[in-house]
Amino acid sequence: MPRFYIDRELAPAQNFSLPEQVVRHIQVLRLATGADITLFNGKGGEYQARLLAVQKREVDCQVLSFNPVSRESPLSLSLAQAISAGDKMEFTLQKGVEMGVSVFQPLAAERSVVKLAGERADKRVARWQEIVIAACEQCGRNTVPLVRPIMSFKEWLQQPVLADSKLLLSPLGKRGLADIAQTPQQVWLMAGPEGGYTAQEEAAALASDWTPLRLGPRILRTETAALAAVAAIQTIWGDYT
Repeated sequence: MPRFYIDRELAPAQNFSLPEQVVRHIQVLRLATGADITLFNGKGGEYQARLLAVQKREVDCQVLSFNPVSRESPLSLSLAQAISAGDKMEFTLQKGVEMGVSVFQPLAAERSVVKLAGERADKRVARWQEIVIAACEQCGRNTVPLVRPIMSFKEWLQQPVLADSKLLLSPLGKRGLADIAQTPQQVWLMAGPEGGYTAQEEAAALASDWTPLRLGPRILRTETAALAAVAAIQTIWGDYT
């Protein structure tokens, strides 16, 4: 059943017109009057709805029922990802949502190829949030992960981070996930850009109590490293059973 994110309060027995972006998707899918859809507003649970009238530029629907289903991982997993070039960042966000990441923190690292500031940065973050919402529509999540504003690597290390484990992906790391004895409830994972973090950045992270984590003997690309780590973390501590 098609799923759509709606930024509004939802409740059974409501009738209303769907927003323009949802209308466009309905037109593309060629849904007709009487078709059933699923709506969610990111606040948990989902709503079954039915199309009452489908016109060229307007679609009316009625909310039928609420399902409190949650598809969130029992592990709170957040990703601090250094900004990567091209569509690599978008790919990481999209797949991170599918794998259960709950918060994304974009970082401006020294080796980040893309440099963003001011209005350009705000527009890029808004675009990334749209990608996260679309990924939720696809994968069935009803709680929308947050994409935080871009921060510099230095600013990020000065922020208080609430987590049982703070893991820095690093080829210099000597520990794997199996070496972490305590089972965490909250994990922050930090991944670098193309070329990785500089020696100075890694040293600063270690001084801020981040644990260097090694994923096997091979060097992984930026678009692979974080997602491989997320999958491994969900397998050991999350809901990949």
